[in-house]
Amino acid sequence: VPQLGPQLPPRLMQQPWHLLYSTGRDGFSLRTLYRSGARPDSPALLFIRDTEAQAFGAFSATAIRSSSGFYGTGETFLFSFCPELKVFRWTGRNDFFVNGDVNLLMVGGGSGRFGLWLDGDLRHGGSQPCETFDNETLSQREEFCIQDLEMWGLA
Repeated sequence: VPQLGPQLPPRLMQQPWHLLYSTGRDGFSLRTLYRSGARPDSPALLFIRDTEAQAFGAFSATAIRSSSGFYGTGETFLFSFCPELKVFRWTGRNDFFVNGDVNLLMVGGGSGRFGLWLDGDLRHGGSQPCETFDNETLSQREEFCIQDLEMWGLA
């Protein structure tokens, strides 16, 4: 969280964050992650470490929740710590920010590719370059196994 602080929207830079969800504490379940979400207007940070020790994730200016379509704002971004922090911001090409149901959570998209996706049991995910963020693949492989996942929200 400290390294990402300067990348956040200015109104959020000095806000205290707290852990809403952790696979180590809460188990591996997308349903549980949605239930652990903060207020609907509260932003969320997703941190993922895959089984190859790569760290990456997403920032959403709105709470991560189940939805019937894409939601979010242009403040949403993807990031990777492979090997140093890289941030991938909204390109303006589409508004495919965040979308999820009990089986799949997606961040960014376009042409059938997703910047980041996670399956319903939070064991597997993937990352591909997408139009929303013009990102690189966030992990070393386009599909990865999740070792740890955390979601942080504003205190």
